[in-house]
Amino acid sequence: MIDILYEDADLLAIEKPAGLLSVPGRTAEKKDSVQTRLRGEHPGLTAIHRLDMATSGLLLFARHKTAERHYKGCFERREVQKSYLAVCHGRVENEDGRIDLPLCGDWPNRPRQIVSHASGKAALTDYRVRARGRNTSRLALFPQTGRSHQLRVHLAAIGHPIVGDELYAYPDDRRLPRLLLHAVALEIRTPQGQLLRLESPAPF
Repeated sequence: MIDILYEDADLLAIEKPAGLLSVPGRTAEKKDSVQTRLRGEHPGLTAIHRLDMATSGLLLFARHKTAERHYKGCFERREVQKSYLAVCHGRVENEDGRIDLPLCGDWPNRPRQIVSHASGKAALTDYRVRARGRNTSRLALFPQTGRSHQLRVHLAAIGHPIVGDELYAYPDDRRLPRLLLHAVALEIRTPQGQLLRLESPAPF
């Protein structure tokens, strides 16, 4: 069951569950996805952007080609304001900050990504501490770019990997039920020029 958070004639916003692909992969075992399931009741839907399989939260789908062009253009021009919530290992000292580290694929170890000043593409993440626990921090994350695994790699690179991250955290995290990363809010302009703000509270 995919929860629909908002819909109009152009757009469908849903809450993606953790552990499900945003769009189908190339192989048979990767056919199941949010897009595949939604198209059963909403033919023609196309994902405007993607979330990692392990990440939950707001995901947008266009209902038709004109809407797809408009909304994908908003993402390409970086006109979309996105925010995430994460629980990471360790106590982050600064109340807020910016992580500016270029990223690229770690091709021998796909799908992992790595920091590379030699061949990486620019990647920026702003963060703000929401709360601190004994050995964890709860962060609001504001990606300014949209690189693959950006938030996960950036936090791991500064010594605070996201709890439950099987790729970038600690071996013990593999026993946890999920990655503690959720897309909580998004602001985007509709084709009619109105500012649309969508929210999805984190389930953790």
